[in-house]
Amino acid sequence: MEPDTGTPGSVRHESNPTTPIQQTNTKTEVNEREIIIGNKYYVKLSDHMDSEREIKHRIGEILANRTNSEGNQEYYIHFLDFNKRLDEWVSEDRIDVQRDVIIERPKFTTPKKSLTTNLSLDVSKVLTTPPTWEAVGAMSCGQNKRRVKNLQEIHFGEYHIETWYFSPYPEEFNDSPIIYICEFCLSYFISEFQLRRHIKKCNIMHPPGNEIYRDEEISFFEIDGARQQTYCQNLCLLSKLFLDHKSLSYDLLPFLFYIMCKQDQYGYHIVGYFSKEKNYTLNNLACILTLPPYQRKGYGRLLISFSYELSKIEGRIGSPERPLSDLGLLSYQQYWYETILEVLWDTKEIGEDFITIDEITAKTSITQSDILFTLYESGICVYQGQVCIRLTEAMLDTSLNSISRKRRINIENLKWSPPHFTANQLRYKN
Repeated sequence: MEPDTGTPGSVRHESNPTTPIQQTNTKTEVNEREIIIGNKYYVKLSDHMDSEREIKHRIGEILANRTNSEGNQEYYIHFLDFNKRLDEWVSEDRIDVQRDVIIERPKFTTPKKSLTTNLSLDVSKVLTTPPTWEAVGAMSCGQNKRRVKNLQEIHFGEYHIETWYFSPYPEEFNDSPIIYICEFCLSYFISEFQLRRHIKKCNIMHPPGNEIYRDEEISFFEIDGARQQTYCQNLCLLSKLFLDHKSLSYDLLPFLFYIMCKQDQYGYHIVGYFSKEKNYTLNNLACILTLPPYQRKGYGRLLISFSYELSKIEGRIGSPERPLSDLGLLSYQQYWYETILEVLWDTKEIGEDFITIDEITAKTSITQSDILFTLYESGICVYQGQVCIRLTEAMLDTSLNSISRKRRINIENLKWSPPHFTANQLRYKN
């Protein structure tokens, strides 16, 4: 779940295209200009992927082909080292069939030394050795079977949004260059005329659930997937356009959905949402999404923070369901880092010299494994015969100033108590 860190294609690998070390396309006796599905070619970047650098071509793998409405061949390309959200259909003239494809030798850098200061806290009751990646659970993007992106763009409220991934909308929508989605009830249409006709009749101005939080223009609504199946199914279809790591299930009975909205005179506009199982044992969040127009504006952190506030009221600790998307992982890492740093700083401010991992978990509802992973990954925690936390002045100056400007959940405005369900309401369908 991906909330607001980075932009498509913002992470790129620099390479020197002068030293070939591996030939991926072998020359065959077929026409040299024939483009073969499964082969890799240099492909000219589109304007939205091109940067100010002089790199104009990237290696792309051919996944599929089709004939467009004008009778011309197009090819579906996955760019190596780019996220799958940038897969796209390209015309034949953008594919360089003459140039040999090479794989670049990776560059290695020496890790920077961590800074230390006399500002430190000892941590007791923790592991005697640093946690490994496997110990806290892999959190990379799932390796799902590749699906060709079937929709190119959606009209949603006042936004036209380019889609990122495949979503199983009905087949008749696949040939439409744009589909139109009602931003309130999430019904979808193949033409603007159909949407406008629907809007005249649609009387839904907010998600069909209970409003459990309101702070100025921000509201949260709780929706039971068993009670509002059509709405939640449409929400899942919409989210799949921007999430590639989750499988889509129409069994919504075991799930609750928490929708974050911005309110104005026209209604409550969806910013993002997260879902969770009604009777979770560890994962306090199953899926999370901030819609692209609202990313990089602090809303993703607000969604994550809200999920942990619910866990605190329930008296449970929790962690997001794995795998996380690349953007979701970055958002969680930043949230964990800032939240733990606040606890450590508050501990120091009140004159305490010791804090345990259990105490940090009790204050934040973050699991021990997520805390340990964050401490070691960020360089706060070092192991020198015993576990010790070291905070640098740079960490404090940068992070605490950033935290002070973040959107926060005002717990006084949260009107919610944990719902209770029968055994049948918690089961998946057979």
